[in-house]
Amino acid sequence: MLDTNILILRRWIDPAELPDEMAISAITLAELSAGPHEVRRNDEQDIYDEHAERARRLEILQRAESEFDPVPFEAEAARIFGRLTAAVIGAGRKPRSRVVDLMIAATAIAEGLPLFTTNPGDFAGLDAVVRVVAVTRPFVPHERPAE
Repeated sequence: MLDTNILILRRWIDPAELPDEMAISAITLAELSAGPHEVRRNDEQDIYDEHAERARRLEILQRAESEFDPVPFEAEAARIFGRLTAAVIGAGRKPRSRVVDLMIAATAIAEGLPLFTTNPGDFAGLDAVVRVVAVTRPFVPHERPAE
């Protein structure tokens, strides 16, 4: 199962780091669907940049919709989500800020799939219940460095 960040960064990721057969969760599709609506202009961005970013996010969404039949978040994944929330709390972390990540992980577990991500830290403390496969985060020309 691919985490949302894999779909966003996929054009720059070495294909050898990804599985031959890939799946996404309906939760990932929901995140990608929200993406174009979340673009907001800031003081450093002009209207062209805003439109270009919205178009980039829409292209990622459309590619995902055409390539994947998302795995639904069903009752088994919902029950697993509860256990993952308990594991995150047990690890001293706050689950509320990780709800989407936990739902994607729960879907992967329910389907018996490993979870491929460029952000393995998002799943810290869950090693006993989900196999997280760390994918090298590529350099992306349009990303601003983290501050």
